Amino acid sequence: MPTGTGFASPTGAEATTGGIETAMQAAAILAPAGAEQLKIAPNANGFGAEITGIQLKDADAATFAAVEAAFNRYSVVCLRDQRMTPPELRDTIKRFGPLETHTLLQYTLPGIPEIYVLANIEENGRQIGAHNEGIGWHTDLSYKEKPVMMTALYGLICPPEGADTLFADMTLAYEALPEDEKRRLDGLRIHHSYQSWMATRADRAPLTEAQKALTPDVKHPLIRTHPVTKRKSLFIGTGTVWGIDGMDRAEGKALVDRLVEYATEPRFQLAHKWREGDLVLWDNRCTLHTGTLFDDQKYKRHIHRMMVKGDLPF
Repeated sequence: MPTGTGFASPTGAEATTGGIETAMQAAAILAPAGAEQLKIAPNANGFGAEITGIQLKDADAATFAAVEAAFNRYSVVCLRDQRMTPPELRDTIKRFGPLETHTLLQYTLPGIPEIYVLANIEENGRQIGAHNEGIGWHTDLSYKEKPVMMTALYGLICPPEGADTLFADMTLAYEALPEDEKRRLDGLRIHHSYQSWMATRADRAPLTEAQKALTPDVKHPLIRTHPVTKRKSLFIGTGTVWGIDGMDRAEGKALVDRLVEYATEPRFQLAHKWREGDLVLWDNRCTLHTGTLFDDQKYKRHIHRMMVKGDLPF
């Protein structure tokens, strides 16, 4: 693992980084007066960056603005060695915008429902968190009318091997498409159905009527424009994707699956190797991500997850 970044290629080879000089240039650009301790080390292709030198919970306005700018610029950022209590985590992530709660509440933190627990740990005979959650390429809560803008994961207990989080850059994937393919995809809308997807999951209890009322089917543009950067990206995924509006379901699903296979090729990916104290923030508007498995008989894992509300895709 290179010292300048928290990311590596998913094959295990070291990721190419911009090096110390590039990191210092990025910090100088993004960190105004008052953020002198902030260090931002982006990957060479502009996808993903590691941030060091600060405790985000204590960040002043200038430092926080620099982190937010890095988030919008690099899509995935890792802040190393963060030390936060659950209330501090909630209050810190709330600075990015209004918080979203998960549709399923049984694994939210008591007293702080905005924190969703990922864990393979039992306490008093009860599993304290969801285990093997998020396996498969997706963007969080894409089945909502206004999908979440940001997801934050905070590592409390991290296995020394396995359990990487993989990310894929949907902006680079879109920009690499042939022009005729871009024109063919322009205007298509994906039909997302959380209820249909959950009905196929034998590991989950049936949705209640209240949960169904909160998750009607929605349709989103297959090509989405980022509201801050104005760059276009693919807005695709698996799981809740039912098909493409106005297209035969099997044909539409096959098209989306083909795009996911293309957009998650190694050239568009990065992998996060977890350490305890990592706070990873990613932009659901222009990335896909997936969890990976680990030896859950040998290792424990405990992660806190939070989400920030987004806007209507366009």
